[in-house]
Amino acid sequence: MFFDFGIKDIIDITLVALLLYYLYRLMKESRSLNVFMGILMFVVLWLVVSQVLEMRLLGSIMDKLVSVGVIGLIVLFQEDIRKFFYNIGAHERMRSFTRFFGKEKSRDKEELKTIIMPIVMACLNMSKRKVGALIVLERNMPLDDIVNTGERIDANISQQLIENIFFKNSPLHDGAMIISHKRIKAAGCILPVSHNLDIPKELGLRHRAALGISQESDSVAIVVSEETGGITVAIKSDLQVRLTAEKLESILTAEMM
Repeated sequence: MFFDFGIKDIIDITLVALLLYYLYRLMKESRSLNVFMGILMFVVLWLVVSQVLEMRLLGSIMDKLVSVGVIGLIVLFQEDIRKFFYNIGAHERMRSFTRFFGKEKSRDKEELKTIIMPIVMACLNMSKRKVGALIVLERNMPLDDIVNTGERIDANISQQLIENIFFKNSPLHDGAMIISHKRIKAAGCILPVSHNLDIPKELGLRHRAALGISQESDSVAIVVSEETGGITVAIKSDLQVRLTAEKLESILTAEMM
């Protein structure tokens, strides 16, 4: 007698396949693919032993390993798990009713312009002089752990201050600047570095750090290359290179609204 196989089973299998594929991509980006494949093989073996072959002794031993192993996996992959649930939440965010607040939005845009323009002009001047810079703009996800790695400043956003911090002889020149809640929170901060192998070789450590913070948060990272003077923006694990001042202003205005 044939077993029942309906629409619900197709949906179930599809969702499991999508979950496994998403986990595969996540592990591949974090260079934990071999660990993921080992866990997957262990789970398949556990199901065969306990459900198909019904080996009681070996099955009970593997059951205990699975129950204890879950806690170990949570500790081992806590950063990947955090990123997984953050990405789920990010896709479900809804900007509803914005069309009904046109006046408030235009007022916010004018206020946002006073914040963005000093950053854009500073990046333009540093680009002309080939002064390296790395600026991170916090959005919804707090970057307090990153701020704590640098020197706290907590100052108003100023073009002159930004350029002075990234001046070649400045002690904070090599780190990242964090901008949060309309203020420069800290400078000389250490960012997580992306291990993505698809990054062009001509891009340096600043670009990898910008991509890394964009992979682990919803922040916007701006890079000014010390070698070429090119301006790059990292958003949602994506790099936009060789930007003009006008394009940079447009991107920041759209992303920071």
